[in-house]
Amino acid sequence: MDGQQVLVIRSARRTRTVTADQVQGTLRLRVPVRLSRREIEDHARAFQKKLSRRAARRPRSDEELLDRSRALSSRYLDGIPQPEAVSWSTQQHQRWGSTTSTTGTIRLSARLREMPAWVQDSVLIHELAHLIEPGHGPRFKALIAKYPRTGEADAFLAGVSWADHNAEPPASQQE
Repeated sequence: MDGQQVLVIRSARRTRTVTADQVQGTLRLRVPVRLSRREIEDHARAFQKKLSRRAARRPRSDEELLDRSRALSSRYLDGIPQPEAVSWSTQQHQRWGSTTSTTGTIRLSARLREMPAWVQDSVLIHELAHLIEPGHGPRFKALIAKYPRTGEADAFLAGVSWADHNAEPPASQQE
């Protein structure tokens, strides 16, 4: 179905519930015997959508970050910056990302892991632009402006920073 294998397991014991999991790329549906083909297809599509949303929320690995940064470079920066490595950093608490242009290495704050992918992409574009232009001048701003959600991501990150800075400490620390 829709390019994905679906294994349907009918059960006489099941009366109402439908469950699903994915094993080696195959969606396994456990369904009551009485379900029609149409109902099974509807459940399969719903579970496919749910599983893809769940996968999208899973934090990217360092390898996936490198692949994503290369794709973003090709799409928005003419493929000019080619990072050697991109990784998550648990050492960055004040910055969202950093670049070492001499080695082509990009590090993203691990705090970004739980943020939307478009925010992560904006930070990646920012760091990729530093592989072309070290400062934050007009040329740099023109590069990052090629990513359509730069302004939105900057506002999102400014809100997170504000909330972090203005959060009240837990009651146990206020005394």
